[in-house]
Amino acid sequence: MAFLSSLNIGGSALTAQRLRMDVISQNISNSETTRTASGTPYYRKSVVMRERPGSFSGILSGEAEKAGNGVEIASVVQNEQAVKLVYDPSHPDAGPDGYVKYPDIDMVKEMMDMMSATRSFEANITTINAVKSMASSALQIGK
Repeated sequence: MAFLSSLNIGGSALTAQRLRMDVISQNISNSETTRTASGTPYYRKSVVMRERPGSFSGILSGEAEKAGNGVEIASVVQNEQAVKLVYDPSHPDAGPDGYVKYPDIDMVKEMMDMMSATRSFEANITTINAVKSMASSALQIGK
């Protein structure tokens, strides 16, 4: 059954959204980290996704016979310019000028990204359940 390949598409999306939620959780938990193992403040990370090669764009251009190969993680990037300076000369990580570099992580943005990832995860579960229901119905026709 060719339509069962859509389970692979939904599965790849679930994997990508789970990683996205993990990265967002990491950002939230390190929002006050001024020193990492490398000695720098924590830098906000974000997930970059892309379609798997040979996907829907190939259908439109006539290069592929079947639609949908799913999504994959292109990279996890960090923004090394996203720091905020806070004046606190008593802090152990303060520079010679008395400023401490904190990660510039906006909790509202992180929570909105988390809600978006959660909704995407739920939507993909719904599509997987729909495919399973269609496959079950197709099997019932043969009885």
